[in-house]
Amino acid sequence: MKLSEFDYDLPSSLIAQVPLPERDQSRLMVLHRHKRVIEHKRFSEIVGYLRRGDALVLNDSKVIAARLLGASPHRGDKHAKGEVLLLEQAATNLWECLVKPAKKFRPGSQIFFRDHGLVAEVVADTPFRSKIVRFRCKGDVRHLLSEIGSVPLPPYIKRKKSLPIDRERYQTVFASKDGSVAAPTAGLHFTERVLSEIGEKGVEVRLVTLHVGLGTFQPVRVQEVERHNMHAEWFSIGNKTAQALNHARRRGGRIVAVGTTTARVLEAAARDDGTIRQMSGKTDLFIYPGYTFKALGDGSLLTNFHLPKSSLLMLTCAFAGKDFVLDAYREAIRMKYRFYSYGDAMLIL
Repeated sequence: MKLSEFDYDLPSSLIAQVPLPERDQSRLMVLHRHKRVIEHKRFSEIVGYLRRGDALVLNDSKVIAARLLGASPHRGDKHAKGEVLLLEQAATNLWECLVKPAKKFRPGSQIFFRDHGLVAEVVADTPFRSKIVRFRCKGDVRHLLSEIGSVPLPPYIKRKKSLPIDRERYQTVFASKDGSVAAPTAGLHFTERVLSEIGEKGVEVRLVTLHVGLGTFQPVRVQEVERHNMHAEWFSIGNKTAQALNHARRRGGRIVAVGTTTARVLEAAARDDGTIRQMSGKTDLFIYPGYTFKALGDGSLLTNFHLPKSSLLMLTCAFAGKDFVLDAYREAIRMKYRFYSYGDAMLIL
């Protein structure tokens, strides 16, 4: 399967740069995958597509202020800038990171930060174009992030720096477990009011965790899709949640996965018969067309609109069919939907 099969042309004007004033006023494209029918709604109308007995599954991972800006002397320039994006902690003050500019910061290079005497030393390269970085500071660097770090907005949001609103809006209202470096964006549309209405309808709301890291947002660089290797990400699904989801399926309810990260958790924890087990660890599960869904075979998926050639788009195509999804993307472009993290949503039934 060729990478080019997942490409599409998107006008830059449709890439959302800021969130809407109200989370639940984003648009919602509803795809009926078996009938191949598309509807256009507002996100607040999602309640009407859920049924008593369904189970809505959310990723409760919280975005950390993982972006650090510093400087490093390079070729005599004491003001050379360096950027570190913390991805995953290996040990106290030892992290896998993305470092920019990557070519200048080889093992042994240091980046200095103004606050708290913080210094980052590049220890090693990884196979995933990231770096292993050791931080020197008093205590644990994690405790400094809220003070000296910033929200790591995606590069397609063309702003020089994050805004105060990003700390609130690039975070779901149900986020509780620190660990992600990018938001599980399908969950950004929910408000407490919408979640309350969903609960009142008899839909069970359950939480899982997947800390979004390099596996979710790294680009697919190989031309043969099957050769792509996902970077493993940590996830967890508790016993009570697993039992509740299995109970819902036995009673004829649908599992509605909010986001591709949630879908990967459910599939990683699913047995061949579709039952879900308590599980935690790392998953490098890569879902692309041809994959047979187990937990979500007869379920639903809520997701945002994703970048061309991305693993997230491939998962969506695997769930609803590549031709149908790409037709829906062309329809979204024609109708000027807002794309990517701060953009609109798609519900696949």
